Amino acid sequence: MVRGQGGPRLSKPTLLSIELDSICSRNRYTADPASVIAELRAAAGNRIDVLAQATGIFAGYHDDQYTRTLTEALQAEIDGIGRWVQVGQERRGRDGHATPQT
Repeated sequence: MVRGQGGPRLSKPTLLSIELDSICSRNRYTADPASVIAELRAAAGNRIDVLAQATGIFAGYHDDQYTRTLTEALQAEIDGIGRWVQVGQERRGRDGHATPQT
């Protein structure tokens, strides 16, 4: 986080990741992934590292029969996404957040 007036602020890469995540989430059931990928690339600009990370984690975490059109297209079209897909898959496999039962 970056400190600014009024307290801590999110960094530019974090804000970009949030924007990319929301584009993916909003279009998760798309039948036209090309337009979604174009929107993602336009939003990311030259930050292809953030693009690969955000879309890879999304694709790995959210891949299922309903989102497969988008997740497969992301994996085919976004360079550097592979290791981030694995991160998303690992996160999906973790136990949910809950208060431990005593």
